[in-house]
Amino acid sequence: MNQEWPLWEVFIRSQHGLAHKHVGSLHATDAEMAVNHARDVYTRRNEGVSIWVVPASAIVASSPGERGELFEPANNKVYRHPTFFVIPPEVGNL
Repeated sequence: MNQEWPLWEVFIRSQHGLAHKHVGSLHATDAEMAVNHARDVYTRRNEGVSIWVVPASAIVASSPGERGELFEPANNKVYRHPTFFVIPPEVGNL
């Protein structure tokens, strides 16, 4: 029986970052093994503070071909742009 282990996507939060970033993929039999392998492969120099592993089969993504219909409605909502808000002078630069 030649069955390949499931594919996992790995996300690491760096010591200086606030968000997890995708760093790569690996194969593992379960989540615990995936975390251990991710630690060994992607944080060898102590550069991470948190690891997320997600089964690749659980990720749902949009297609670049859907870009127009997916993102165009946001362009019609100009009130979301910061130009409609007055920033008091005491705030200074953001």
